Amino acid sequence: MLIVLLGPPGVGKGTQGELLASALGVPKIATGDVLRAAVKAGTPMGLAAKAAMERGDLVPDDVILGILRDVLASPETARGAVLDGVVRTEPQAEGLRAMLKGLNRSLDVVLLFEAPTDELVKRLSGRTTCENCQTPYTGREPGSTCDKCGGKLVRRADDDPASVRNRIQVYEKQTAPVVAWYRKNGPRVASVDSLGELAAVQARAKAALAQTAP
Repeated sequence: MLIVLLGPPGVGKGTQGELLASALGVPKIATGDVLRAAVKAGTPMGLAAKAAMERGDLVPDDVILGILRDVLASPETARGAVLDGVVRTEPQAEGLRAMLKGLNRSLDVVLLFEAPTDELVKRLSGRTTCENCQTPYTGREPGSTCDKCGGKLVRRADDDPASVRNRIQVYEKQTAPVVAWYRKNGPRVASVDSLGELAAVQARAKAALAQTAP
């Protein structure tokens, strides 16, 4: 099963994506992670990405999609994958569909994680992030130790309330057309209420997937 995750900053889609990937026995693929891995490995697409970054440019969509193609063509993703942060704009959605078609594959579902803006601002304003592995924590003070890698937790400058609201506005401006595009072109878009305990949100996400599974 191939799943795309969408959702505003602070909605928890990264954590929920990891839980879903574990439950399904497939990898979770985050754009930043595969980009860094390709650069480190010195693959052709990784070298192209490195050149763009060294020029101070954004990595082009075709390079990102090329890196993703290499990952999705590997045996590790034969049973599927959870794609997090892969699609942010309509051209990226179109590019992903064309790339998957070339692999004789297609998406099964788009999970759209949602929560009220005030809740997202509250979550992010009280969030700290590991400076090493970027794992987010809520209710943990800066300087604390990351449970995952032992790194130091820091509070990002863009997690103050005004910055959070601006990030959400940018997301909504970019992603609303993406959601509309998927609703028109497929696959099914399933909204997941992200309020409440982690386990409750995960149960809703799994129920949404169960409606898609053959």
